[in-house]
Amino acid sequence: MPQKELRIALVCYGGVSLAVYMHGVTKEVWKLARASRAMHSGETCLGGSERVYCDLLRDIEAKQGLELRVLPDILTGASAGGINAVFLAEAIHSGRSLEPLTNLWLEMADVDKLLDPEARPWSVMTKQWAWPLVQYVLTRPGNAVSESVAPETRKEVRAKLSRFVRSRWFAPPFSGIGFSHLLCKAFEAMRGVPPDEPLLPAGHPIDLFVTATDFRGHPALLRLNSPAVAEESEHRLPIGFHGRAPAEGGTSLADPLELIFAARSTASFPGAFPPLRLAEIDQLARENGSEWPGREQFLRRIMPDHMRRGDAESVSLIDGSVLVNAPFAEAAARLSTRPAQREVDRRFVYIDPRPDRWSGSDALRDRPVGFFSAIFGSLSTIPREQPIRDNLEFLEHQSREAERLHLIVRALRPEVEQVVDDLFGHTLFLDRPTPRRLQAWRAKAQQAAAEQAGFAYHSYAQAKFAGIIDHMARTISEAAPELGLPGLEPICQRLRAELAARGMRSLSYPKGGASKDAIAFFRAHDIAFRIRRLRFLARRLSVEWESDPEISEQDREKAKKLVYDSLALYFERETVDWLGAQFAADAHIVMQNPGESVDALQRLRDLPGVDRTVEAMFAEQLAEMPRALRRRMLLAYLGFPFFDIATLPLLRNEGLTEFDPVKIDRISPEDARSIREGGTRATLRGIEFYNFGAFFSRAYRENDYLWGRLHGAERMIDIVVSTLEHPMPAEDIFRYKRAAFLAVLDEEEKRLTTDPRLIPGLRKEILAKMR
Repeated sequence: MPQKELRIALVCYGGVSLAVYMHGVTKEVWKLARASRAMHSGETCLGGSERVYCDLLRDIEAKQGLELRVLPDILTGASAGGINAVFLAEAIHSGRSLEPLTNLWLEMADVDKLLDPEARPWSVMTKQWAWPLVQYVLTRPGNAVSESVAPETRKEVRAKLSRFVRSRWFAPPFSGIGFSHLLCKAFEAMRGVPPDEPLLPAGHPIDLFVTATDFRGHPALLRLNSPAVAEESEHRLPIGFHGRAPAEGGTSLADPLELIFAARSTASFPGAFPPLRLAEIDQLARENGSEWPGREQFLRRIMPDHMRRGDAESVSLIDGSVLVNAPFAEAAARLSTRPAQREVDRRFVYIDPRPDRWSGSDALRDRPVGFFSAIFGSLSTIPREQPIRDNLEFLEHQSREAERLHLIVRALRPEVEQVVDDLFGHTLFLDRPTPRRLQAWRAKAQQAAAEQAGFAYHSYAQAKFAGIIDHMARTISEAAPELGLPGLEPICQRLRAELAARGMRSLSYPKGGASKDAIAFFRAHDIAFRIRRLRFLARRLSVEWESDPEISEQDREKAKKLVYDSLALYFERETVDWLGAQFAADAHIVMQNPGESVDALQRLRDLPGVDRTVEAMFAEQLAEMPRALRRRMLLAYLGFPFFDIATLPLLRNEGLTEFDPVKIDRISPEDARSIREGGTRATLRGIEFYNFGAFFSRAYRENDYLWGRLHGAERMIDIVVSTLEHPMPAEDIFRYKRAAFLAVLDEEEKRLTTDPRLIPGLRKEILAKMR
């Protein structure tokens, strides 16, 4: 049966108390991934919306003949959206439940719980002069309390708002260490539930990024024409975590203190919470009796400049959405690290709980901008609401390049296959490959491709050389962040000078073909070529040979396992961690002795040795393959250099990587209208009080969380069915959405009880509209 992976890169906006809504959405992403894992492993699907997703995937398998696997493997977020990204990533990696985070949002995301004890008004008479303001906010016509809170909770909301307005002024009212303790309790609650299996296949990469803002900034060097180097202040501070899914559940993505650090810093809303300093996490560790063995290593990774300057303890981090409210760039940067074992449908899914910013301001548009409005807008509202057009246009450009690449390859294929067939088609021992024969055939194919390319080989060789230099410089920079250089170019210059001194001034002969020195250099350092070649084979196996009647699914799967087992040997040698501490020492002296760094990379990676291992694996497996598949595998493997020479110089060193077009989906109240029209204003209550509304009432939070689940379920079904080659009938989609909505209400009926009309009213609304 054909297989496809729906890979989701999830981007969670900042949104203050609307993060409760985003949690509802991320919970449906989690449940869909759980359903996908259960279907793939033959487990029994649980109840609720998870069972509906299982039925949907089973229906697709039966009627469309497609096994679809859903893999959320890149997660990014800013501000309170960053908290959701952190917990979802932990749940995906560890296999633990996301339910404890629901309790965190519903029970603890309340002004009374968040207020610093020292900030609370000590009596009802505190700040008597503030009472007129309090009374106006609470009793003005159409006030939010009367309009959107159940009658039985209005007294509670008015009391909380009164305490909040009369709490200490000119200092953050919410407790920083209290917030950190809440996050810690949520992680402890997750660890208190027995884990299931991770939601990604064993070894599959997962990346988490949240943004923070370095309030005072750190110096960043810029290379200019004159002066040669300038110093600027950099305030963006992305905090990233990378891992690979373990084989069994229960393993955290990172040290819980580091995940708390990330969640607490990205959500340090200016004025509401104090900026995060390291002392707060150290205090949390002491009070909980926790150790933080990787503290220094973590800090060197996320703030190398401060560690080098020795001022990391005084760094103050505030809300990540001040500068980067929708962190797309970090997610996009990880796409090239994602190998594909089958056809991939890559989606960037961003959650925007309030996309109606412009349309909602019609009544105010003709008014002059007031004094305080201009200040508030320039400092807070405008940066947070700046559109994401630049990010999306960049992803669209990448997708167009991917399509262009596939068109080039398809046009070249007949000619290349004919050339390779002429070169090897009558080889006596082609059906009996051995490691030595594979090595000889590979060298013959690469030399023939270089010679037949003529003058075109010069640009190809230069593109390869430049790509290798950039990769070496990036690896060295990651291994020695304390160098503090203004980018990679200083390292690249030292490496180029060293290699020129070793005879690498000319890479090819005048009439084409690689020079002997170039061949030796590429053999020693061109890891990217090996990866591109194997990914090329993976694509042929996953997509282009999928419907070939001469090749069985079982044989294709065995061949794919061979390819990805081989890829793993090269992938691990790309990482700085694999190179070890000795390489870090060699990288540290690159500016004084670049030759040591070059030789260390060559010695530690030992790519010719890996080639011998891979060719032995190939020879063993090829001998057992049916003749039709064996011949296709060999001709594709040996023909790859012809494709690579044609495409690498055109596509900025990307070449034939497994990069498929990216599609972008949004989840918001404006996009999910099956239950109720009107978008955000018709469904969410947390938009009151400048999006702080849900902090004042559990009724607000329950409402927004429930709508998040409902909207998330609708959009998850939309996204799943959009991956299908043959459209699903509209009546089937309607049926699954209705079932998912009712399942969510059934799941939440016992938990969401603050407003007894909420769930019965929505159930009645669903049944009336979706008969």
